[in-house]
Order: sequence, then C-alpha cells, then structure tokens
Amino acid sequence: MDYTRRDMLKLGLQGSVALGAVAAAPSIVLAEGRRPVITSGVMSGDMLTDRAMLWSSVDRPARMLVEVADNPEFRGARLLRGPETLPETGLTAKLDATGLGSLDDVHYRVRFAALDDHRAVSEPVVGRLRLPPATRRDVRFVWSGDTVGQGWGIDESRGGMTIYETMRRQRPDFFIHSGDTVYADGPLEERVELANGELWRNLVTPAKRKVAETLDEFRGQHAYNLEDANLRRFNAEVPMLAQWDDHETLNNWYPGELLEDDRYREKNVSLLAVRARRAFLEAMPLRQMPDAPGRIHRNFAYGPGLEIFMLDMRTFRNANSRNRQANGEAPSFLGQRQIDWLLGALRRSTATWKIIASDMPIGLVVSDGDDFEAVANDEPGEPLGREREIAGLLKAIRDENIRNVVWLTADVHYTAAHHYAPERATFKAFAPFWEFVSGPLHAGTFGPGELDATFGPRVAFQKAPPEGQSNLPPSAGYQFFGQVDLDGESETLTVTLMDSAGTALHRQVLEPQSA
Repeated sequence: MDYTRRDMLKLGLQGSVALGAVAAAPSIVLAEGRRPVITSGVMSGDMLTDRAMLWSSVDRPARMLVEVADNPEFRGARLLRGPETLPETGLTAKLDATGLGSLDDVHYRVRFAALDDHRAVSEPVVGRLRLPPATRRDVRFVWSGDTVGQGWGIDESRGGMTIYETMRRQRPDFFIHSGDTVYADGPLEERVELANGELWRNLVTPAKRKVAETLDEFRGQHAYNLEDANLRRFNAEVPMLAQWDDHETLNNWYPGELLEDDRYREKNVSLLAVRARRAFLEAMPLRQMPDAPGRIHRNFAYGPGLEIFMLDMRTFRNANSRNRQANGEAPSFLGQRQIDWLLGALRRSTATWKIIASDMPIGLVVSDGDDFEAVANDEPGEPLGREREIAGLLKAIRDENIRNVVWLTADVHYTAAHHYAPERATFKAFAPFWEFVSGPLHAGTFGPGELDATFGPRVAFQKAPPEGQSNLPPSAGYQFFGQVDLDGESETLTVTLMDSAGTALHRQVLEPQSA
C-alpha cells in the first residue's frame, strides 16, 4: 500500500508534491527515547522480477515504513506502508514490496513509527538490491553455510565475522545461505584458549549462554548473529535466499526424535523444531505463501540464464538410521511431495542453468553416531535407504533430458568440487553432474569426508584442515564460500571456491549443453 502525501505529513515525513520524494523532517521535536530504534539492520531476499521481501527489526511495537527508489538519493521515492511489529512476532517486520518491475537496482530506506505516537519515527537504515533481469546479462552470486558454530562467536577484537565483508566486496547479485544460519544448540564461552596460547574472545548475549528451547531463546540466536557489523553491512547490500538445516534447531535432528541430552528440559524435538522454524521464518527475508505456510523449499528464476531450486532436507525426513533398507518404501529424506515439486519445477524451467541449492551433500558420508545423517550410507553398492530416493530423482532428471543441473551445498565445514559420473558408479541410470561444497562461513573447520561410490563421485578439488586437526577457529583461515559467475553472452558458468581472504582456490568452467 502506498501512502498519500497527507499520510506522509502525519508521520512527520515531508514529501515533494510533484515527485513524492521523501526526506526526513520531523514535524515536532520529540525526546529521543520516544523514537523507535532499528536493532538489527535491514535485509532483502526472495527476489522476483517485480518484487522482493524487505526485512528489519525494531526495539518496540511500531509500524514499518519503507521508501523505494531507483537512485541512492531517493529522488522520486515511493513510500510503502509495512506491517506492525509486536512482541508476538519478535518485533521483526517483513514487507513483500511489489510494483518494482520498472526498477533494476532498488534502493530502499526503512523507518519505524511508534504505534503510540505516529510522530515518533526512527532514524532510517538504507539498503539496496538488484532484481532479476528480463534479458541476458552477467550474473554473480555467492553461497556458503554454517554461522557461529562449534563455540566460535563474534570476536570483535579480530574484526568479527570478516568473511561477510569479503563476500560483499565481490559485489554479488545475491547470496544463498545453505543452512545452519545459526547454532541454536551451541552456547558460547566468553574466552576460548587457542592452540598457540592466544585467546578467542566471544561476544556473549544471554541467548548464547544456553541451548535454545523457548521461542524467545531461538529468536535470540538469530539476533546474536546480527550483532556483527560485517553481516549487517552485507545484508543491506546483498539479497539472501535462505535455507535451514539442523542447527537452527539442534544437531542432526529429525521429526519425532526424543532427546537424551541433559542440557534440554524439553525433550520433544518436534516441538523444539516448531519454535525454531517460527524464529527462522521471522528472522529471514523469506516469502510465505498462504497456500503453504511455513514452506522452505521454493524456486526463483534469475533472468533467462539461471533458476535456483531451494531444497529442504530437514522437514520431510524420517529418523536417522543405518540407512541400508533395501525393500519396500525407501526412508524419506526429501519426501515424495518435495521430489514431485522439484521435478515439476525443473521440467517447467526455461533457464539455461538449473542450480539445486542443497543443504546437505549427496555422496559424502555424514555420520550420526552409528547412524547416518545425510544420503550416503558408506556402502559402495546399489542404492539403499535414502540413496534410493536420490537415485530415483537423478534417473528422472536424465530420462526427461533436464540438462545443465548443478548442485551447491555446504554442511561439512570444508570446501570441495565433486564430479559424479555413471561410468564410475554402481548405480548408472543418471547423467553426469557437478556438486560444489563450501563453508563454513564462521564456525569450526573439519574434514575432509569420505565419499560413497554408489553415484560415482570423484574429488576434483578439496581443501580442509591438515590431517589430525579439527574444529579450527575462524582465525586459522579455513573458512570458505563459493562464487558463481554466469557470462550473459556465452552462458558459460564459472564456479570458484574461495577462502575468507578472497583467494580463489579452485575454478571450474562449465559450458552449457543444448537439449
């Protein structure tokens, strides 16, 4: 909903009669304590050709006000009426800003007006985003996962979470967060002694002193990460497509699980996951559809060259197990409904490149004690357990001649490029494809992992800590992200694996295949 000029004046915002340009001009001097304060910056995400989700948060009940323009000076800006923030929604606000189709670069400015006094308006916070193009052009995006894990929080004496600043400097069009956006099961200590005798000094908030169980405690996990100036600056400039994985709730969880962890008073993991999902959806610029509230899997076309398919490998899974079931119905991982959605969306896609954003890898063995957390089951033979579900998906992609499919993932806390080919595989009914692994963003580093031969993966590149070393801190330099560049003219796709200093570690150039 757009505001009229009278509405602007009522809110203490003076506008130009001719152009509707908005400038801050409080109509009355108010005590600063009566003005709302934006607490965690701004974010954007879930971009379409004519709309995008805009997000912010505030310190009290207030009304979100958003100006949008095609220029950083906000000449000719349009003022949009956003939702109210309430404690019941964690004092966060999301606006699905529509009618942006005439803009390429969208500049937006967020304020909040107090509900008890509309003249009391916050200081603004500014952001920008680039909408998907209608015609071919160069596109760059980045991806990674795992933020504030294994006890490594924000150490302001070391510059905070500097990898976000490194990614920002690449000037990407958008960012895929591949899951573990927070570590709700990872309390922080104020000081951690490093192997060299130095101290890692964590910023610690009340929410990070224990595992999250209540809704407010889960909300506090997301608020903690936004204490970092690098992340707030990145969010203001780079739209995000967000996934979740396990640590938004707790390590390796699955629906129906009952905990035997003394840190938790609440043992029902499904109840914890409901609270975690609500906090995640409140904290991310993720569009919720009336016909599918709470859905995290979704897809986005980004111009003629790219379409992104965001998976949810947590919601629909069955219990972790030895993952070697051979007969009857295969254990669920993606779930048949999500597989049907994905295949339907891939069939309909007219994009040259289909990017599957997967929160877990396909061929890497990821253990959960004696059970298995991901797809692979450490048996190189024919598909068993969850592998049968993925085998069916890969076969359908081949049989329906869906070309130029690339998988991007995180989760395992090192970086790698894997090529899958039927001539190396036990299961052969699929077309060759690439899977690129990156992360962590700011967490302990591990790996490398073992590959299961069922789908014929080969390591083209990997970088992980030296043998015998694990849970290395971010200061050790083993933090990673991936960058994808689409050439608008040739449609060549270049995938570059990078470290937190911005060094290119491995580059893979992929040429599109025609149907």
